[in-house]
Amino acid sequence: MVQSVTCMWDDATKPGSHAAGGIVLKDLAGNIMLARGVQFPGLDSPLVAEALTLREAVTWCLELGFHVVCFQGDAQSIIDKVTKRDVHDVQIGAILEEIVGVFANHSALQVRFAGRSNNRVTHSVARNALVLFPATSCCYDFQTWLTSKM
Repeated sequence: MVQSVTCMWDDATKPGSHAAGGIVLKDLAGNIMLARGVQFPGLDSPLVAEALTLREAVTWCLELGFHVVCFQGDAQSIIDKVTKRDVHDVQIGAILEEIVGVFANHSALQVRFAGRSNNRVTHSVARNALVLFPATSCCYDFQTWLTSKM
């Protein structure tokens, strides 16, 4: 049986310094399964950080063996470009090409808008990854991290 998951993604940036992304996997009941933070040293563009975070989320889900995934984020412009397969963008065109290519080869992947109010946990993961800079890559045991914040 193929497991279907929701993958939330979001970014956080520190202007003039660096950016980070948060990725949270949820099961169909909405329970958090896994969370991951990624860092992008030297990047301070929210648009590029959002696109890179979505690319990381797609790659991570496939590496974990999830092939039925609904990716949800609050970057409407990126979501529109992916769904329309519009890769013509000076800043993020190459990143979009990679994402669109993966979506073309995996018909059970989809991307949808989730407003900030529905994406708070993911944004918290991104902010946590931002604070942990300059570590090169961060993965979190989300349950331990969440418990420590309560």
